[in-house]
Amino acid sequence: MAYATGAVLIAALAAGCTSDTGGGEAAPDGKPGNTPTISAAPPGKYRTLPDACRAVPLATLKDLLPGTADLPEAQQDKVFEGSATVTYDTDRRIGCRWKSDAPEGTRSIHLDFERVVSYDTAVSDDDRAREVYAKKETAADLPDTALPPETPDASPSGSGSPDAGTESTDGAESADGAADKDAAGDTDGTTPGSPAGSLQPRLLDKLGDSAFLDDALSRAGAPARHRTVSVVFRTSNVIVTVEYTAQPAMPTEVPDSQELQEKAQAMARQLVESFND
Repeated sequence: MAYATGAVLIAALAAGCTSDTGGGEAAPDGKPGNTPTISAAPPGKYRTLPDACRAVPLATLKDLLPGTADLPEAQQDKVFEGSATVTYDTDRRIGCRWKSDAPEGTRSIHLDFERVVSYDTAVSDDDRAREVYAKKETAADLPDTALPPETPDASPSGSGSPDAGTESTDGAESADGAADKDAAGDTDGTTPGSPAGSLQPRLLDKLGDSAFLDDALSRAGAPARHRTVSVVFRTSNVIVTVEYTAQPAMPTEVPDSQELQEKAQAMARQLVESFND
């Protein structure tokens, strides 16, 4: 009787082992080695950001902040040192501000670096940065004619030919986008006789991967008129914004658009080159 019981137990165990073996052979796809792999999108070129308050050469700051060189050395050092923008993650965003007060008026610079990181493994940092930059460009509401100059030697000094009938609307918006449009002529601060269309807000070529320029002038009749020229460009997964503002001491004086645009673009080009170093 004990022998029979033992035989039954052995037979049951044998049947169980046969069943397990068969189950393992029937589901080879469950093995880790057969699981398909999905490649993550490549990371952005830049993993860190430069110190914004040290990113602009001293010579450039002296050029953009006229009158500072006449100050006592201690005050000069304070102006050129700049003031860091308050951010919560300096690896993702960092900025700096500079401001100078002179008898002829006030000049200020705001520099902002934003490193874009995609949290979607299917979307690269560069692609995500393109999306962020595109939103900034759309928000700028550039004119329909705001295309880069077609001629290689075109410059903001007006070497490009504007569209027929183009009036000077550059800088017609206030810094917060709530200003009236200026009429043509020198009322907008352009150099008399220069093609106003070449100074309007527009896309820029040969500046990073993508770039645009905006020009905003405060409302006429304000106690003091100020103009802010903004240059925004993208290089890989970093978006850089340069804002250059001028406010003359005389309320009747309008800041010159051409001068501010040229200097803001020159600073932006230096920053692009520093990223490529």
